[in-house]
Amino acid sequence: MARRLRRGGITVVAYNRDFAVTRALADETALTPAESPEQLVRSLAPPRAVWLMLPAGSVTEEHITRLAPLLARDDLIVDGANSYYKDSMRRGASLAQRGLKFVDAGVSGGVWGLANGYALMLGGAADAVKRLEPAVRVLAPAADRGWLHCGPSGAGHFVKMVHNGIEYGMMQAYAEGLGLLKAREDFNLDLAAITEMWRHGSVVRSWLLDLTAEFLARDAELGDVEPYVADSGEGRWTAIEAIEQGVPAPVMSLALMMRFASQGKTDYAARLLALMRKGFGGHAIKPKT
Repeated sequence: MARRLRRGGITVVAYNRDFAVTRALADETALTPAESPEQLVRSLAPPRAVWLMLPAGSVTEEHITRLAPLLARDDLIVDGANSYYKDSMRRGASLAQRGLKFVDAGVSGGVWGLANGYALMLGGAADAVKRLEPAVRVLAPAADRGWLHCGPSGAGHFVKMVHNGIEYGMMQAYAEGLGLLKAREDFNLDLAAITEMWRHGSVVRSWLLDLTAEFLARDAELGDVEPYVADSGEGRWTAIEAIEQGVPAPVMSLALMMRFASQGKTDYAARLLALMRKGFGGHAIKPKT
């Protein structure tokens, strides 16, 4: 993101917990390096905008707590992590009491963001988001699209949370469908060719399909990949939100459960099922090897 901002002519003062990273970026992009949050704040002209890109949770909380006393009235903190939207609502209210502005920024684009731009879902007061527009227009895929002021504090991270829940469901559908094709061995289907064909004119085409076609073209067997899929907090929060609102979200919730299953969290239950089946029907149990 720092590279894209500098390419767009935005002045950047950067701090990373590993100063070697900051120094390398400074040498590459001519940004101003800072060795601490304190130096970063001193190097910025007021009114300041400090954009955090840190792991959600305690790390983000610690840095906001550290930064707030260093900043002056009307300075702005942006949280670009995948933070829980209720935390963002709380942070927005707390910082407002200190005279500070806050924007929660849901950021999507991953490692491709430098080349393609980042989708940005922004929450916060209108004047705070307006101040960020020059940077947002550079970071987004285009100045006039790929970003949105979604609503008040928490709205940006709420929209990003649901975005990631949808992502879980789409990924699960692709994986199940391609797994079903793979299982029909008598057809000897070429999954790389099928996914490449689907990319053109099919109603299931997407960026996820583009990526899938690319790696299947390199290795359709995936023999070196462990069948373990991690889950982030966003998928869990989406399922919890659906329960709290009483809004049915079976696809997203089931996709989350399948990630749990890939992590071995159904193993004990499956052993119990095998024993129950033996108990009522005398069915054999497959021994563990």
